[in-house]
Amino acid sequence: MSPEPPKQLRITLPAKPGASLHVSLFPAEPASPAPNPLSNTLVVFLNGLLLPSAAWSETISRLVALRRASRLPAPFLLAYDRYGQGKSDPDPADPPGSDYGHGPLDAASDLQQLLERLVRDRHLPGPPGSLRLVLVGSSIGCALARLYASAFASAPAAASARPGLVAAYLFLDSIMANTDFVSIFPDPDGPGFDKRKLPRGVTPDDLRRARRRFRQYFHPEVPNNERLDRRGLRGLLPRADEPALPDGPGGKAPILTVVGHDGDEFAEQCERSSLGVSKAVINAYMNPAWARYNEGLTHLTSPPGELKVARDCGHFIQKDDPEFVANEISHVLDRVALL
Repeated sequence: MSPEPPKQLRITLPAKPGASLHVSLFPAEPASPAPNPLSNTLVVFLNGLLLPSAAWSETISRLVALRRASRLPAPFLLAYDRYGQGKSDPDPADPPGSDYGHGPLDAASDLQQLLERLVRDRHLPGPPGSLRLVLVGSSIGCALARLYASAFASAPAAASARPGLVAAYLFLDSIMANTDFVSIFPDPDGPGFDKRKLPRGVTPDDLRRARRRFRQYFHPEVPNNERLDRRGLRGLLPRADEPALPDGPGGKAPILTVVGHDGDEFAEQCERSSLGVSKAVINAYMNPAWARYNEGLTHLTSPPGELKVARDCGHFIQKDDPEFVANEISHVLDRVALL
């Protein structure tokens, strides 16, 4: 069964008049006439750079169907396009004539203002400060979730934060915020390089191609259509395991689930895509680095969060397996309902 059609909203933030954000807001659904323990909970989907909010549609449909079939309550669900993304307008604060515009902290601030506006206009239940947030991030959306929490959901800011605190996080193949992606691969032309130590199936030319292609597509200096400036992200989040995620509602540690891509599938996609980097190189260098980063992310809470792998999924987990993501969100909601 498909979810009820969402409210399709155009929201203008007070700090950025003349431009609007495209927002899809799905209502909370009780499981029965009894009170809904998730009626004050909002799931916020945070996009990566390449997939806009529409990419969450299948996940949302399956999540709602799953909750209904299991006779379980559902919270409010919010998907939106950041400025310069999908159906939203460009950021009016971006400087003209430059490939680089607003930064990650600006995007986190925009989210806070968006939530404040939705509460104030009664699209979300009040009173202000009473919502429990569940942040579901993909790729750079995970980094934005961390920055949002540090800036707007931690004490003493929590006392005045709107609309509430973060009860849970689901990170789907988080961006490695502290790397330039190029240096993950050894430089075959650098001092001290010894080709005799290369893993089986990897040549110096393979490394040159990998460094060239990852610089072309993923280096922080590479601009994007959103004009989200990533050049300072390493300075904002230099470690995977800190700063710790702030306490959630009631002073309790938030629920954290970290999901990584399937290494074999990711390597296969890297080889057959336009990136054209061999599986041997990805498996020797990129996948181990990403696995270490994901392990570090689990230590953002105490006790550590749960670490999982999305089987048969590349980087875009919600695209490759929306059913898996819907199930993971549902598991998180069951735990939030008991808080």
